[in-house]
Amino acid sequence: MSEQLTSRKENYSQWYQDLVMKADLAEHSAVRGCMVIKPYGYAIWEKMQQELDRRFKETGHVNAYFPLFIPKSFFSKEASHVEGFAKECAVVTHYRLKNDPDGKGIVVDEDAKLEEELIIRPTSETIIWNTYRGWIESYRDLPILVNQWANVVRWEMKTRLFLRTTEFLWQEGHTAHATAEEAVEETIKMLNVYADFAENILAIPVIKGMKSPNERFAGAIDTYCIEAMMQDGKALQAGTSHFLGQNFAKAFDVKYTNRDGKQEFVWATSWGVSTRLMGALIMSHSDDDGLVLPPRLAPIQVVIIPIFKNEQQLQAINEKVAEMKKSLEKKGISVKYDNRDTYKPGWKFAEYELKGVPVRIAIGPRDLENGTVEVARRDTKEKAIYQITDLHIKIENLLEQIQDNIYRKALDSREEKTNRADTWDEFNEILDNKGGFVYAHWDGTTETEEKIKELTKATIRCIPLDNPVEEGECIFTGKPSGQRVLFARAY
Repeated sequence: MSEQLTSRKENYSQWYQDLVMKADLAEHSAVRGCMVIKPYGYAIWEKMQQELDRRFKETGHVNAYFPLFIPKSFFSKEASHVEGFAKECAVVTHYRLKNDPDGKGIVVDEDAKLEEELIIRPTSETIIWNTYRGWIESYRDLPILVNQWANVVRWEMKTRLFLRTTEFLWQEGHTAHATAEEAVEETIKMLNVYADFAENILAIPVIKGMKSPNERFAGAIDTYCIEAMMQDGKALQAGTSHFLGQNFAKAFDVKYTNRDGKQEFVWATSWGVSTRLMGALIMSHSDDDGLVLPPRLAPIQVVIIPIFKNEQQLQAINEKVAEMKKSLEKKGISVKYDNRDTYKPGWKFAEYELKGVPVRIAIGPRDLENGTVEVARRDTKEKAIYQITDLHIKIENLLEQIQDNIYRKALDSREEKTNRADTWDEFNEILDNKGGFVYAHWDGTTETEEKIKELTKATIRCIPLDNPVEEGECIFTGKPSGQRVLFARAY
């Protein structure tokens, strides 16, 4: 099966596309720019949802749902917000179809034009803050800590499965607070939730930072992000958390009465991650033989494959596997037993390798006699013989080892692809010949940032939160700079 994949070295982009489709994660739909997420791909997304949702609720958040359609007038109330999203919006103008009088099918009924056009949500700040106006009266109503799992539409001209599609799935948190300090604390808290999830579940090391003014979310005072490095040396923004200040509260007149009886505007945050994380997962860990899934995220953590020549052997293996499966599942390990007789063991080995199942167990008649099984791990391809009697304990430990190893490998890869540049020539040489993250000085102006992007296609991914003060000179203008920022070419 892996022979059907283009190698990463030959064509990384094509490898990615091949893998998404061959591993049954997703496929292109009949709607331009949109995708069908297939059951196996959706099972991985569901695991992401479950892990994130648990973290959100542990930090006091609750789920709600808001309309898919947003009145066009709402977008005009926050100037920078509408400017940021205007070119990506899909607009509903009519509410009815009719038969073509000329008999050429169905056409839009021109008499069914909406009084006000509706925007299919690219993000929900406007509809939510219009709603919050009715929810908030006094300080007793704050904070509001709400998350929404939903789909959004951003009209994309160039699309790639999971990484950039016209419609995608995500969660978006929208919170309201009495003070700026509380809102900033919330913004950082959720950034840390994302970083913990990325590193401990996705096994992707990330850098936490603040976006430059030019890269901020439209309508935000500050945007924080986690940035990840893919195997090909390109960066990927894996999550964002925004301090919105009072911008949306002022736009939608959302005030509260404070403890002194005075009216004040509410402070806001929003934060989100999307199915783009599926792309990050694939490009961080997978190889030329298929997916490599961290055990904490894999829908199937262990697959058991019988090797038999006749029905009698299969029956004996089935009985032993039933015991093995039960003991593993008691440990909370997800197990699939594939005893189909329509495919040979070798074909099954290749299938589950392609799908990134962390551990494969093979068992045949001789194994039954010896009380052993053959265990293969997906991350290193290593094989070992395990005793069946303590299999559940050893597999539990092995899954943790695999999780740790996948993370360490990704961290080593990122560190190898991280460099410092002190001159313009050095900066370009690193980008062109090494790729990856480049720490370099920047004079702090939007003009310089945009010029660097125009000339190199590299953007400021973030200003790392743990950035040390370091006097230097901007690599492009030579003007004074007090710290390095993180540049990279990115998805």
